[in-house]
Amino acid sequence: MSGARRGRRPGSPDTRAAILAAARESFASSGFAGTTVRGVASAAGVDAALVHHYFGTKDQLFLAAVELPVDPREVLAPVAAGGPDGAGERLLAAFLGVWDDPGLQPGLLAAARSIMVPGGQELIREGFLPVIIRPVLGPLAPDREEERISLVASQLLGLVVARYLLAVEPLASLPADAVVAAIGPTLQRYLTGDLG
Repeated sequence: MSGARRGRRPGSPDTRAAILAAARESFASSGFAGTTVRGVASAAGVDAALVHHYFGTKDQLFLAAVELPVDPREVLAPVAAGGPDGAGERLLAAFLGVWDDPGLQPGLLAAARSIMVPGGQELIREGFLPVIIRPVLGPLAPDREEERISLVASQLLGLVVARYLLAVEPLASLPADAVVAAIGPTLQRYLTGDLG
């Protein structure tokens, strides 16, 4: 009788990598809503409990799959805790604090580039915005929450492209406080102002 093992693979150093590869593929092809922990587990050849063991929730699996070096919910929590007044400036200051950190920037740039490939946009639309950003910043919006959050996201994504990916001058070299002074009021209007 052969000693070949049947069934799902047990946990090993390669298991985490296999789960992440399956999750990236699923999030890219099926979006956040169409991806299930069970489906990722099946594609990785492991039990769903092992996915939960390594990553916890589907939200945490998503964050690991997009390889962000920082959890945006932790960055945004103090912004939301400060209430609606001044939230635009606080949001931008926190955002730039993370993006300007030399230890975090390479990972953030890699994640930003990953959304520029097919399937990447789906991750932002179906995963990042509704699962990560809207629950934290949504309570700051007095009305039209989905519209307001998408406007804020458009400004921040544009800033990432112009300041960090393309390094458009003088924006790329402006001190963070100058960027906050210039763009923070726009974010505040998107969050709480009159949208017409």
